[in-house]
Amino acid sequence: MGEDFVFVDEFVPGVRWDAKYSTWDNFTGKPVDGYAVNRVVGTRALCAALEDVREKAAPLGFGLLLWDGYRPQRAVDCFLRWSRQPEDGRTKLRHYPHIDRAEMFEKGYVAAKSGHSRGSTVDLTLYHLATGELARMGGDHDLMDVISHHGAPGVTRLEAENRLHLRSVMEACGFISYECEWWHYTLKDEPYPSTYFDFPVA
Repeated sequence: MGEDFVFVDEFVPGVRWDAKYSTWDNFTGKPVDGYAVNRVVGTRALCAALEDVREKAAPLGFGLLLWDGYRPQRAVDCFLRWSRQPEDGRTKLRHYPHIDRAEMFEKGYVAAKSGHSRGSTVDLTLYHLATGELARMGGDHDLMDVISHHGAPGVTRLEAENRLHLRSVMEACGFISYECEWWHYTLKDEPYPSTYFDFPVA
């Protein structure tokens, strides 16, 4: 891991994380290549911006929970291999109920060259500081469905408001949203906009 890449929790005090791709709780149904530990890595620039987000979210009663940051290219390659395997149905209902595996790439939910591999993209949500409970967002991480899009019909007013809270604080701190995934944000002035890294999260 280069000196400009760090564990986010060491640089953003109070942030919570659950690195889904290091666990069995993700759309592939098993730990993904390149994730050796349950930690979230990012550039120092990402961490500085997330600290700003944390400070803006706190007065609203929210903290940050991260699901993913830097993603090794080998993990993306693992997603590609998985998408070509026969459907076993184990994670379909939860993660891609209305599309086939291959359509994840066609519809933009997963990319063969991911912005995550540049180190300044993050998947995250909000939690309530008072209770520790996750804010209701109208769908979980990596639900590859139209309901996960910004402005999607079918979410409740509270869920829409929570998504807007997240988007507002992220954009105010220099992040760009991704229309297909309410949880996915990229730092506008990312330090490595054309470099895709492949060192493991370890």
